[in-house]
Amino acid sequence: MTVVSEPPRAALAPPWSPDHPVLELLRTRRAQKSRPGRRNDGERLGLAVEGGGLRGIVSAAMLSALEDMDLIPAFDVVYGCSSGAINAAYFLAGRTWYPLSIYYDDLTTPEFLDFRRALRRRDVLDVGYAIDRVVGEVKRLDYERVLGSDIPLHVMITDVDGLETLDVTGFEDRADLAAALRSTCWLPLAVSGTCPYRGLRTVDGGVLTAHPFLLARKQCTHVLSLSTRPMAKPRTGPTLLNRIVERRLERLRPGLGRGYVRSVEEYRAARLGLHRERRTPTARPHVLDLAPVPGTPEVKRHEMGFGKLIAGARAGYEVMYWAVEKEYRRAIPRMTVSQAW
Repeated sequence: MTVVSEPPRAALAPPWSPDHPVLELLRTRRAQKSRPGRRNDGERLGLAVEGGGLRGIVSAAMLSALEDMDLIPAFDVVYGCSSGAINAAYFLAGRTWYPLSIYYDDLTTPEFLDFRRALRRRDVLDVGYAIDRVVGEVKRLDYERVLGSDIPLHVMITDVDGLETLDVTGFEDRADLAAALRSTCWLPLAVSGTCPYRGLRTVDGGVLTAHPFLLARKQCTHVLSLSTRPMAKPRTGPTLLNRIVERRLERLRPGLGRGYVRSVEEYRAARLGLHRERRTPTARPHVLDLAPVPGTPEVKRHEMGFGKLIAGARAGYEVMYWAVEKEYRRAIPRMTVSQAW
């Protein structure tokens, strides 16, 4: 992505405080060329990355904007869940532009997602294809750079039998990190059973903790939260889909479905606080949740349309650039020749 001027939108007021403490800390650290492990400001800045299946292209583009603005070193720790954890790993590897194409080139294929498989009682989603083939070979993640990063990666995983969210970090090696990424993407409705990780039965990390910022705010003084649905006040009450997921999870482990519904309700309550915090920052920890601006079409979790995915990426990149640089610009995709990764 790159940005071009667009005066008609530039005069609009952003739906957040331009001088929010999180944004001010980002800008200050960039200006001072501050690096993790060598800070003198006494703050701990976390980055919380939401996924949401194919909707993860939005947070991937937001991360790409952060890299383009030289803001990777500004963070002290990164938290991710589901496809957001994969995005976060590429972010720490220092290459965020080409993984965007994973969403519209590699995940819109029947090898990854095919609803017709449900007619044969097979998983509609192939997590192994995404982690082993795409991340491992086609658009290779530099695992060694992630493991050696001065900024630790925390991956959220749900322990089915323990009925708790695991905050997994300090990975032993490449295989351990790849296994964690597989587990956090084990979406209950789309994939059957559970995923083994370190001897545990696990599923998607968002089941009992709906968004990584809920974990990050317990460990940081400032949190930049990246969300993939457009900004809006949360709906009230669990949806029909939430109830379907609840029943599926209850079959996996009694209590897991009920815990899931509680987490959905807690997240909605927390989002009301985030909605106020955008414009009127209050007490610490300071959390700024950014997402595509109100009125932006939402990218579906299972979106397969090239145009809608690109539009989602543009919306994510634009909002991040606007927030940091205090000016609105339109983002346009950049073409380049692919290398053998």
